[in-house]
Amino acid sequence: MARYPLPEINSLPADIQAKILEVQEKSGFVPNVFLAFARRPAEWRAFFAYHDALMLREGSNLSKGDREMIVTTTSAANHCLYCVVAHGAILRIYEKKPLVADQVATNYRKADITPRQRAMLDFAMKVCLHSDEIEDADFTALHAHGFNDEDIWDIGAITAFFGLSNRMANMSGMLPNPEFYLMGRVPKSK
Repeated sequence: MARYPLPEINSLPADIQAKILEVQEKSGFVPNVFLAFARRPAEWRAFFAYHDALMLREGSNLSKGDREMIVTTTSAANHCLYCVVAHGAILRIYEKKPLVADQVATNYRKADITPRQRAMLDFAMKVCLHSDEIEDADFTALHAHGFNDEDIWDIGAITAFFGLSNRMANMSGMLPNPEFYLMGRVPKSK
C-alpha cells in the first residue's frame, strides 16, 4: 500500500485484533483490506458489520458463489484490482471452477455461468453503471429467473457496497495479497 501505511496488528483495539487474528487463522494470512481499513477503527467496524450483513446473510436465494460473482464482476467494471483478485479467489473456491473469476471479470456475458447468474449480473452491472435507469422491467426479468424482491435488494446492496469498497481500495492504493492469486486455481498443498 503506497499511499497509507498498514497499521501493526498489536496497535489496534482488542476487538479488531481478535477478528483479524481469526481471519489469519482461517486463511493463513491477513488480507490487506483488514489492515488498511483498521487505520480508522470506527469505520472498520461499520464496514465489516455491513459486509457481513450482506455477504453472510441467511435466508437469501443467493449462494455464496453468487455473491462473490457479483463482487468480482462489478469490481472489474470499477477497475478495482484488489477486489477482483481477492473476491475472484473466493469465487473460484465457492463455485469450484478455476476459470470463472477470470471469465466474469473479463466479460461475464461469455462466462461459463447459468442463465440465472447472467440475469443477476445484468442487473448488478446496471446498478453499478446505470442505477438511474433501473425500471420495473429489470425486476420482472429477475423474477422470471426465480429471484424475489429481497434477493434483488441483495444484488443491489452488494453491488453498491462494493462500489464503495472499490473506490476506497483504488484511492488508497490497496494491493491484493500474493496468496489470493493462486487460491482456487491449484489444489491446496497438504
